[in-house]
Amino acid sequence: MSDAVTLDDASVQLGGHVVWEHVSLSVETGEFVAVLGSNGAGKSTFLNVVLGLLPLRTGTARVLGRRPGEANAEIGYLPQRRHFDGSVRVRGVDLVRLGLDGSRWGVPLPWRDGDARARVHQVIELVGAGAYADRPIGALSGGEQQRLLIAQALVRRPRLLLLDEPLDSLDLTNQASVAALVQRICGEEGVAVLLVAHDVNPILGYLDRVVYFAGGTAVAGMPVDVVTSETLSRLYGAPIEVLQTGDGRLVVVGVPEAPFVHGHRHVD
Repeated sequence: MSDAVTLDDASVQLGGHVVWEHVSLSVETGEFVAVLGSNGAGKSTFLNVVLGLLPLRTGTARVLGRRPGEANAEIGYLPQRRHFDGSVRVRGVDLVRLGLDGSRWGVPLPWRDGDARARVHQVIELVGAGAYADRPIGALSGGEQQRLLIAQALVRRPRLLLLDEPLDSLDLTNQASVAALVQRICGEEGVAVLLVAHDVNPILGYLDRVVYFAGGTAVAGMPVDVVTSETLSRLYGAPIEVLQTGDGRLVVVGVPEAPFVHGHRHVD
């Protein structure tokens, strides 16, 4: 496997304050990786670094073998969002098609109409949205909307998919369903996925690895190695306890709520 994202001893700052530092990690092609941590720990900042929207203070970063920002045409990005209300009448299929006709980066692709229709249909079927893609997006449930937005992010055949808190507005059943979908996409499309989440439990069984931001730095590895009392206590510089409930859920106890930890300002 080749690396989709690599950081080596990286640090970033905002407004003169270090958000995180000494971060080294790699994400391989086809991996499903959750980006975890408390509010303000720097998870969304990490995505901005990957997209080239925020420069590193120190260290190096490579994204799809290039400097951050140079490979954005090969990145699918689903930012934080709110639920579409009933007044939004754009059909789901048209929302997906927008991912081909234009780009967040302003670089449209020269798709022939037949090829475009085929690709739109392909990704709609891939995410399991065929039964409702012709309905207005505002008339769909949160889980259905999220599947179509993931299809939109996939339609240009990205090599890397960034999903910023896509599960927040969903119930537990839909969270697990979307996680299963993302795991399947990693395998079928060969896409590396970075998914920012607050709660690892609904997606725990689907992940390859996690990146956990805390205490002004981050650690990456298998969930069983990272989401532990020992590792998180070391990250936070304070006693943290990770408990496992009878149904297998992990509960992290003792996370500091202060906005400053070891002199680092926490900014997401």
